Amino acid sequence: MSFTSRLAELGVSLPSAPAPAANYVPYVKTGNTVYVSGQISSDSQGMITGKLGETMDIEAGAAAARCCAISLLAQVQAACDGDIERLVRVVKLTGFVNSTADFTDQPKVINGASDFLVEALGDAGRHARSAVSAASLPFGVAVEIEGIFEVQ
Repeated sequence: MSFTSRLAELGVSLPSAPAPAANYVPYVKTGNTVYVSGQISSDSQGMITGKLGETMDIEAGAAAARCCAISLLAQVQAACDGDIERLVRVVKLTGFVNSTADFTDQPKVINGASDFLVEALGDAGRHARSAVSAASLPFGVAVEIEGIFEVQ
């Protein structure tokens, strides 16, 4: 099954790739590798803000991470001239969680992105990963995730 079909089955249509918020590019493609800049948690309602362990629970954080994964795929699609089927695999994610000093469930939050990518892409969505805490993130968002992808 194609990635496009699987995303549609999940009720997900990739949005236009978000524009960068500062002086950087949203992705860099070199050879068959696409490095996607950090994608902040946002959805059709706007930015998803909050601090895990204070104003947001793990389930809401995981949903925010899922939104980051959708934005990552939108950037990959843009890097592939609109053809997400050129994606070969997700190589690595680095997830940053806006959390309190005593919050220790960052991996459970970033699972929202990882689980979605495997659900949407199958084995091509399996990846290496880091999940770390941040005292704060841009605009007060709950999650930011960057990624490395292999493409054709």
